[in-house]
This record gives sequence, structure tokens and C-alpha cells, in this order.
Amino acid sequence: MTLPIFQSATFEWSGTTDYHEIRYGRLSNTPNHVALHDKLADIESAEAALVASSGMAAISTSLLTVLSAGDHLLAQNVLYGGTFDFVTKDLPSWGIEVDLVDGHDPEEWKEKLRPNTRAFYVETISNPLMTVSNLDEAARFAREHNLLSFIDNTFASPINFRPAEHGFDLSLHSATKYLNGHSDLIAGAIIGRREVVDRVKIKLDHLGGSLDPHACFLLNRGLKTLGLRIAYQNASAQALAEALESFDRVRAVHYSGLPGHRDHQTASRLLDGFGGMISFEINGSGAEVQERIDRLTIATDAPSLGGPETLVTIPANTSHAGMTPEERKMSGIAGGLIRVSVGLEGTQDLIDDFRQALS
Repeated sequence: MTLPIFQSATFEWSGTTDYHEIRYGRLSNTPNHVALHDKLADIESAEAALVASSGMAAISTSLLTVLSAGDHLLAQNVLYGGTFDFVTKDLPSWGIEVDLVDGHDPEEWKEKLRPNTRAFYVETISNPLMTVSNLDEAARFAREHNLLSFIDNTFASPINFRPAEHGFDLSLHSATKYLNGHSDLIAGAIIGRREVVDRVKIKLDHLGGSLDPHACFLLNRGLKTLGLRIAYQNASAQALAEALESFDRVRAVHYSGLPGHRDHQTASRLLDGFGGMISFEINGSGAEVQERIDRLTIATDAPSLGGPETLVTIPANTSHAGMTPEERKMSGIAGGLIRVSVGLEGTQDLIDDFRQALS
């Protein structure tokens, strides 16, 4: 009933002459890896999956599989800070051109399309402003122009959105977050069309971002409660977002489950749930915003997300600290923006905690 840990890097040779099929820990094909790959593909209705040592290993390896010097990438303009830095700083240094586009504006996509464009990259629910763009249209646009479509599905999880069902070639996750759900491992996941996943595996074999057997065991354990956790976090986040809207000190709440959110209708059509991530803005200096966070007694000031504990963070100081103030301003990330990962605590307890901290 519980997958054992095959704590071995090396396995007896089975006669294969294909380097990438040799049973070896770094080649991501031990029994622990295979069990995870099958399960992850199943829960996203996809053909194949692959685990990696982190979410950024999954993202960087996947993009480097399809992009090389002289190629061009289209990417959504509101991204996780690590992804933003990778596509705007690392890729150009290797001769790969990048244009950031509004995920809501297909006309801009057409304007920025080039003969050497190879891929289109978006996020299901953007980090940290919780926008939900024209995802079906993005997948369709990629198909029509022979681009590979990539989507970071970390914030939504397979419970709320399954990219393969909407035509995306590859879904990427920081499995550290919701897929694992226990704040005790670092991992990534690559899920999608078998032909593309197989190509990414070869690149991952070369770059070495493989996941160790014990982390595979923990991730397999975390997946067992994914549906229950997400259902509770969806409901709790909805209640907290509605409460935050009523607080005098809060000037904006970013959560697509709110009728007033710009993407509420789009999210209602595409998603099976609005997720456990909220961000909101309050007035005040950086020190004043931090003072309010410090008054929280249940929620913890910490980066990351998706675990059983409610976490709060100021993106300008953590997830998006690598961006310049000008880049954050262009992306709409204000200094008074607070991101909340809603955990599994009592919903009313959380609401009361935020109320007293912001009163």
C-alpha cells in the first residue's frame, strides 16, 4: 500500500544498449521514478511525465530542450520571479531572444511572432497577481503557428486544471508546492505529450537535475491527499478572499474566485477551482506592511506555498526580489503586495487572524 524506497543509484545491467534506458538513478528510471511518472501522467490526463530535482530544473530543462541560439520565445509578462530571471537574463545570454506579452491579448502575440519563434510560455494562475489569461487561445495559437506550448500549472494543480485536456504540449510544476503538499521536499514535474517529455528526459539526463529516491517516496506520499487538500484550500481561500475585501486597510484583493476580479469569468470557465493562492495590497511603507505581517499569529512569514501551513510573503522581498523595481512596477507588483498561500488551518481562525493583524 505504500511505495517502498529503492535506495539504490545502481541496478544490474539488463542488456540495453541505449544509454538513456540504462537503469540508473540519474537517468530518472528507478522504480520510484517510474511509479511517480505513471501517476503524474494519469492525474493530468497526459501521455507521459517526468520528475526533476526542482521546479526550476523542470522549467529550465524543458525550455533548453526546445530552444537554442538563434531561436525566439514568447512568454507571458507576469511570471514567477525565478522564471522571469531565467527567460529575460539567462536565455538572452545564450543567444535566445525573448518577448514578453500580455496573456490576455492575442493580437500582441501575433505582432511579436517571428519566423524563429519556437515556443509560447504561460502560467495557469500567474504568480503573484493571480491572473488567468486566455489559456485555451494560447494553446490554440501555439498549434496554429507550430509552436510548443508550455504552461506552469503549479498554482492550479491538476485538481483545478489539466493542461493536456486544453491542448498544451507540456505542463510544468514546482512539485515542492501542491503536488507534495507537506513543505518537506524540493522537486519538479514535467507532464504532457510523450514525444516532448521523452526529449526533455534526454536533456535532463545530460544536465543532471534528477530526483533522489527518498524525495520520490515523499512526493508519491503527498499525492495521495492532493484531492482532499486542494478542495479544502479552494474553499478556505475563497472565504478568506471575500473577508479581505471587507477590511478597511485592504485596497485590492487578487483572487479569480471574486466576482470583481478581471478574470473571474475566464477562470470560472476554465478552472475546476480557483486555488489556494491569494494576494492583496495594503497602504503603507515597506516597514508598515512588514509590521502587519509580523502581527499574524497563525500565518507564517515564509516563502514557498502549497503546504498545510498558511504562509504569507512580500513578493518584492522574496519570490520576485531578483527583479528590478522598474520590472516589478511594469508587472504590477507593488511594494504593499502580500501573497498568501492558504493552508489547512480552520478557515474562521485564519480570517480572525488576518482581521486582527490588519485592524
